[in-house]
Amino acid sequence: MSDDRRVLTDRQGHPIADNQNQRTIGSRGPATLENYHFMEKLAHFDRERVPERVVHARGATAFGEFEAYGTVGDEPIAKFTRAKLFQQKGKKTDVALRFSTVAGGRDSSEAIRDPRGFAVKFYTEDGNWDLVGNNLAVFFIRDAIKFPDFIHSQKPDPVTFERQVANRVFDFWSQSPEALHMVTLVLGPRGVPTSYRHMQGFGVNTYKWVNAAGETKLVKYHWLPRQPVQSWTEADAAVAQGQELGVHTRDLYGAIAAGDHPQWELNVQLMDDHDHPELNFDPLDDTKVWPENEFPLLPVGLMTLNRAPENFFAESEQIAFGTGVLVDGLDFSDDKMLVGRTFSYSDTQRHRVGPNYQQLPVNAARSAAHGVNTNLRDGAMAYHVDDSGSEPSINYEPSLRAGLREADKPAHAEQGPVIEGRLTRARIERTNDYQQPGERYLLSEQWEKDELVANLVGNLKQCDREIQERMVWHFFLCEDELGQRVGDALGISAEDVKHLQPVPTQGWGPAEQARLDRLGRNGPRDVSGLVMTHCVPNQRVALADEAEPVTA
Repeated sequence: MSDDRRVLTDRQGHPIADNQNQRTIGSRGPATLENYHFMEKLAHFDRERVPERVVHARGATAFGEFEAYGTVGDEPIAKFTRAKLFQQKGKKTDVALRFSTVAGGRDSSEAIRDPRGFAVKFYTEDGNWDLVGNNLAVFFIRDAIKFPDFIHSQKPDPVTFERQVANRVFDFWSQSPEALHMVTLVLGPRGVPTSYRHMQGFGVNTYKWVNAAGETKLVKYHWLPRQPVQSWTEADAAVAQGQELGVHTRDLYGAIAAGDHPQWELNVQLMDDHDHPELNFDPLDDTKVWPENEFPLLPVGLMTLNRAPENFFAESEQIAFGTGVLVDGLDFSDDKMLVGRTFSYSDTQRHRVGPNYQQLPVNAARSAAHGVNTNLRDGAMAYHVDDSGSEPSINYEPSLRAGLREADKPAHAEQGPVIEGRLTRARIERTNDYQQPGERYLLSEQWEKDELVANLVGNLKQCDREIQERMVWHFFLCEDELGQRVGDALGISAEDVKHLQPVPTQGWGPAEQARLDRLGRNGPRDVSGLVMTHCVPNQRVALADEAEPVTA
């Protein structure tokens, strides 16, 4: 690539030497607050669209309740978290769940190929908890500094406004091999679920649980539907889209009105709170799943949706979520995507809905035992003044006179592992971008493999040759069969691309080099005994005539 291109800068004219990694303590984090380029980039990105959401604009909200089991697997849940909503068997908490698509506008099709948002708001006695995720268990990038770039690549061309141009989409992915795992999911049938009711949900990021003693566990959240998982092929989705743009919303509200209330069981995976050097991936990497044969799913409760909005704008368009909205007993990990989402989500809500968006009924903490008592004041569209105690003039803390007091502190002063490192901008060490996409392909059902290959080929045929070659190179590194099938359809062999070198920004090590040295001749990966997230039966609901699959 030519070196005469102009240098990337920020709006202050500062040259940007690293646009891949935010600044952290050591390569795994935590992130630092004075990440100026990162903060400015995300803050500007959050304000690119007014007034609809920049992403997840098309969506539908429903309401219901979450019933706790009081246990995690066979053990009392208090052993792992002190979060009150989980403690008592049968305890019910009101919830709101907003489903959405990601890339399209507010009036776009719901049958389009896209991840689906799966955002749950729990109205708990300790205040609100937002568990903001997707129907796919991984994401395209592992560092939030790349989020504006990724979304730009998926959004319409800024010149022609043509939607999801394959040459733009795959150009970004070709230079971001960490996206390959998500590509194998979103380009397969799970990228077009038949309805919001018939899909899984995931927290995607790694969080932490904290018990009364301050002991911590890493945790991942899984929503398993009581309804069967169902998907469409590209052709099936085209039929549905031709009949109704809002097919998923109509299905959801129709089922609730008919008394067919959809349910999901919340399961968790738990892991000791450290960096786990024995694993070939980093547990904080959101492009990876945790093997379920090593870290089994443990049920903790059941969610039921039983009410549609009474006013769609007030209860769906204005509902606002943020990954920073946690309650006592739940905590953040140092997942770099989670850190960025926590800033970006709340920031974009203040821009989109207003600085007092949390006072809206759908966003207000309706069940908090202590009420809502703050010293926050005024701002655009202030609906009321929060309770600040017996003396309204005291809108600050601390005070000898009146006002609010701090809550009681937990019994422990510290929690979590000791973190040591120097300030740096660096990717995590164990990127391992090819193993799980290869395993995902091998563990998919045959119709899922065929649909994935057909969609990859159909899109890549629209791309420049250099993008085609780089993607085939990536697919061969994932799994021989995947590279062979896509490559044969494009007229590109392993021999044609074996000379390509790693992308400058990607992680690379002996395992990747060994596969490159035998490109196309590595043989199938060993997946015996592996239980991988998403490997649940996926029923095709056929709307279109059968098409011939792409074969090698």
